Amino acid sequence: MFTKIMVPIDLRHLERLGNALGVAADLAGHYKAEVVYVAVSGREPSDLGHSAEEVAARLAAFGKDQAARHGHAATTHLFVSHDPAVDLDKQLLAAEGDIGADLVVMQSHVPNVADYIWASHGGTLAQHSRVSVMLVRG
Repeated sequence: MFTKIMVPIDLRHLERLGNALGVAADLAGHYKAEVVYVAVSGREPSDLGHSAEEVAARLAAFGKDQAARHGHAATTHLFVSHDPAVDLDKQLLAAEGDIGADLVVMQSHVPNVADYIWASHGGTLAQHSRVSVMLVRG
């Protein structure tokens, strides 16, 4: 049913992504699907690396580790943005088409009052995506 699963990740908060990573790995094993780990970063130096290339290398190492740990095919793709905080939703929506994903598995938080004012990234993706989106709480 699914052949390519996109998993948006934030390399700064990997400890919070366990549920979504587990679900994506389980689905990849069940459907023999490829998992594509995607991230959005800026060009400027950050705590993740001095350049976008360093961040991409860190993302690639993460994807390789996940593939070895869970036994599924995995690739990574870093999208570079001038302002990742503002462009994140737009970049993730474009990413699903660019990589040919047919499912997005994304970690989400328990909704709170702020979500009535500002939509969450997962909520925005689910609302505007052309493919199935699974939001994993936790």
